[in-house]
Amino acid sequence: MARYMDAKCRLCRREGEKLYLKGSKCYSDKCAIERRPYAPGMHGQSRRPGRASDYGLQLREKQKVKRVYGLQEKQFRRYFYDADRMPGVTGLNLLHLLESRLDNIIYRMGLSTSRSEARQLVRHKHILLDGKVVNIPSCKVRVGTRITLNEKAQDHLRINAAVESSGQKGVAEWLDVDLQSKQGTFRELPARDQLDPGIHEQLIVELYSK
Repeated sequence: MARYMDAKCRLCRREGEKLYLKGSKCYSDKCAIERRPYAPGMHGQSRRPGRASDYGLQLREKQKVKRVYGLQEKQFRRYFYDADRMPGVTGLNLLHLLESRLDNIIYRMGLSTSRSEARQLVRHKHILLDGKVVNIPSCKVRVGTRITLNEKAQDHLRINAAVESSGQKGVAEWLDVDLQSKQGTFRELPARDQLDPGIHEQLIVELYSK
């Protein structure tokens, strides 16, 4: 599967806002968008901010959400089509599918400082779902599932550092998490007001519905 291998900070600068892709660095004065608040590239500083078209706004929103969750176009489009076939509001269904990914759950629990770090923990078989090892970051976690670490990961330096810094981003309200024992339960699907207010999922629905 294709992966983005360039500097992640370029993605934040392209979208003009923090996407929190680099963990603790995003909360420090080393954050690239704080130091260079303009688009990347040789013409980044000379770009004039004009009014984007409706299509431009929809495209940028889709690109932003893709980058936040670390997905490629084909994978993201598949999530949208699945959300569209589900009963209910398509935009909220899409967010629920994205938030139910195992790598996102690990990040929301405060066991990693970024979703890419969470994916690495899953790939290295440090994560257990209801006592069973799962090494697929995109695995859909069902409501009621218990998420724990294996014994080897209990003293993992990166996990301990993430737990210590979890106060910076907090823990999701829709998860029951015990940071001391580094485990938690996916209690319920999040309500819309519990998710990022900066995401405008209706723009994505409009884009893919054309």
